[in-house]
Amino acid sequence: MHQVHSALVIVALLTASTLVASAQNPPRGEPPAAAPARPYKSVAIVPPAPITDATFETFRKQLGETAQKKDRAGMTAMMVAQGFFWERENRDRADKRKSGFDNLATALGLNNKNSAGWEILFSFTDDPTASASPKHKGALCAPAEPAYSAQEFDALIKATQTDASEWGYPVSGGIEVHATPQATAVVIDKLGLHFVRVSPGNGAPSANFVRVITPAGKAGFVSADAIAPIGNDQICYVKESGSWKLGGYIGGGEAQ
Repeated sequence: MHQVHSALVIVALLTASTLVASAQNPPRGEPPAAAPARPYKSVAIVPPAPITDATFETFRKQLGETAQKKDRAGMTAMMVAQGFFWERENRDRADKRKSGFDNLATALGLNNKNSAGWEILFSFTDDPTASASPKHKGALCAPAEPAYSAQEFDALIKATQTDASEWGYPVSGGIEVHATPQATAVVIDKLGLHFVRVSPGNGAPSANFVRVITPAGKAGFVSADAIAPIGNDQICYVKESGSWKLGGYIGGGEAQ
């Protein structure tokens, strides 16, 4: 079962906040509105499995070590010589006149000393899962998303009159849902391996917790690093001349 590593906390917090950002920014002077706590049909998810290729595992760890050192030359050597892609807003935003590293640096803000880009890059490499890219043949992108029925998820969106951005999924089964945004608070429910609605409101703001509504219609709080959104940013690996390379990035950054 897919587990969240400690280094993924940065990404988890960022993605969890992104998941509810639109709802947490109402017109000025108005508090965030809490979504009604109503029951809904569970839509199951199957957590992604780790890649078992030993050469991939070795490369992933080496890439992570390089990111921790903020080694620009080392990172450049681990990237594809040509063809690096940067998918953003359904378009390849990579500047083909620039190196793959220069494009990655723009996407993650690696040239900004105050940016968390290097930490985020390391967090990606700390995830052992990856799935095949539907757009780029041979590319494996991480973190992988869970398997689920798109038809059932679409029906859930329609039935609840919500948007896909309002939904996430637990990174493992049995996540405790607390009555208040505190780890010591009363547990009112537990999350199974299914989509869960994420909503602000009805509680003191906390960077460490997000408010959720369970399929049973119970509103409560879970640790922010326990919920992941659909549509995570991803880094993509490809094989070049028999060796793994960093070949692309999906999401993030400013369009060029």
